[in-house]
Amino acid sequence: MTTIRESGHGSGDREAAAGKGGGTVLREVPVREAVGLRLAHDLTQIIPGQFKGRLFQKGHLIREEDIPRLLDIGKEHIYIMQLGGNELHEDDAAVRMARAIYGDGIRLTEPHEGKVSLKASGLGLSQVDPGFVRSVNALGEIALATVKSDVAVEAGRSVAATRVIPLTVSKSKIEAVERLAEQYRTANGGAAPIRVLPFRTMRIGLLTTGGEVYSGRIQDKFGPAVRSKVEALGSGIAEQRFVPDNRQAIVDEILDLANKGYDMILVTGGMSVDPDDRTPGAIKAAGADIVSYGTPMLPGSMLLVGYLRGIPIMGLPGCVMHDPYTSFDVILPRLLAGQPVTREHIVDMGYGGLQ
Repeated sequence: MTTIRESGHGSGDREAAAGKGGGTVLREVPVREAVGLRLAHDLTQIIPGQFKGRLFQKGHLIREEDIPRLLDIGKEHIYIMQLGGNELHEDDAAVRMARAIYGDGIRLTEPHEGKVSLKASGLGLSQVDPGFVRSVNALGEIALATVKSDVAVEAGRSVAATRVIPLTVSKSKIEAVERLAEQYRTANGGAAPIRVLPFRTMRIGLLTTGGEVYSGRIQDKFGPAVRSKVEALGSGIAEQRFVPDNRQAIVDEILDLANKGYDMILVTGGMSVDPDDRTPGAIKAAGADIVSYGTPMLPGSMLLVGYLRGIPIMGLPGCVMHDPYTSFDVILPRLLAGQPVTREHIVDMGYGGLQ
């Protein structure tokens, strides 16, 4: 059995929606008399278990050979739209919204049923301004949905989507979005409210502490876990070293890794508050400026973040070995995108930070 859906609205809804703008008219035309006319909306065909997709696109010029296909999906009549002077069709409005708000690292999809998706053009860090999103959605009759800001996104992932709720919307609504976007760009040095920052390819030095691993008594599990996370974001562990629980030995190895010019230093093991856990003190003794030792996120509360001669350095808690998502997975993408980590960023991790 074949069913048909028209851009997410029933025909009765369409007449009501079209009437909102004052002047937009939908004309119902018998399908056999529609040759030479253009469709006012997409026609979506659904064949349960076999196919669901757009059969005819909005604006399609009806031809004689289209009539049997329209009749096959139960279309005895089609709608031809005559827009009022102050109205925009859902697709045109969604396109204008998307073009106004997207920035670097984003590509736009073709409109479909009043929706345009903003997809990441490559691997990177999402940048979404929550206040801007709120302002757009407060306008009503239009929708802007996004991912959270500062999360890693792969190429092709949807970062945002614009949507028009009725079939038509007033131009003034879309112009308001365009003004908001222009105001945002002006206030932020030309940056768009929704964009993706590309990740840098970093060479990372990894230092694993702990006498039990250094002596070979137990197998290192930190290295494979950290390497996997780093490589998934386009960077690599250039070197891994092992050192016993000796503060000065840890300091010496950290300084040597810094002298090698690595883009980031990661130190694992000995990050708790036990008397024999010497890693946090060693990182500080090496001269690092500590942004934070401890985060309001679980798992991963014992993460240390700092900078050594401008090089990001992190002390990783044990949960990184076995938990799929920790505070390390929040901070690492930001650093790979070249964004600074401040105390304020750490404090904000508490909201939504219980995993």
